[in-house]
Amino acid sequence: MYKDFPNAQLLTTPQELAKAIEGSAKPLVLDLRPAEDFAAAHIPGAVHVDLWGVSLIDTDPAPLKAFMWMIDHVLVSRGVDAATPVVVYDEQSGMRAARAFWFLEYFGHPRVQLLDGGFNAWTREQLPVTRDAQAPPKSTWSGTPQDARIATWRDVKDRLGKPDVVIVDARSDGEHFGTTVRAKRGGAIPGAVHIEWTRNLTPLGDFKDAHDLRQMYEQAGVTPDKEVLTYCQGGYRAAHAYLALRLLGYPRVRNYTGSWKEWGDREDLPIEVPRA
Repeated sequence: MYKDFPNAQLLTTPQELAKAIEGSAKPLVLDLRPAEDFAAAHIPGAVHVDLWGVSLIDTDPAPLKAFMWMIDHVLVSRGVDAATPVVVYDEQSGMRAARAFWFLEYFGHPRVQLLDGGFNAWTREQLPVTRDAQAPPKSTWSGTPQDARIATWRDVKDRLGKPDVVIVDARSDGEHFGTTVRAKRGGAIPGAVHIEWTRNLTPLGDFKDAHDLRQMYEQAGVTPDKEVLTYCQGGYRAAHAYLALRLLGYPRVRNYTGSWKEWGDREDLPIEVPRA
């Protein structure tokens, strides 16, 4: 099994993807990189979708519903449907692709994978690239939100201090310790465990193997028996931590998509400023 992950089926390799593209049941391949990178070269048949900068900073019910309706519409406009497997990628096993992976799981897509190592891994294996762009296939799919995949500010607040819950902060050291302030307040959600998202990856930009990832998280107290809530600034790096834990088979993982921008801006929510 790939890198011994319990949920290894959530990743695909360049060679596996190349074979799938040539097969009869072709996946829909979504390129999450910036438009200029897609234009320069991309995996043959890939469809471009850039969700960068499209974030939600109010997870109350009405804005959350409106935001997710918009994301659902964008995914459908790029050809996503329930009958076709979806593979997402960016330049590495990065946060852009991980966030698209999380969106698709949130909407209940039955078969979504991330290309491990991304476009860099694809080109290292000298697989073909193209500059030709194709129109996305037609789709009328509408996802069914999976509430167990997402956390709102209320979910996080309700779980503060509970022994069977752990909150993972996937931001940088500066953000976690409050020296880099990117909201009205700097600091962290009280009790959060700090594991920067880049620690999930090897120097080549693919996921570490299961043993190394599991050891890193469990030594920090992030264990499979607990419900895990991940956050960062806007839900991107948090989605990467979400995927890492999904690969390890953690059964209860939620992405707090409003993350620090929402939490830090709201002065009615508690914070702490950890000591380095």
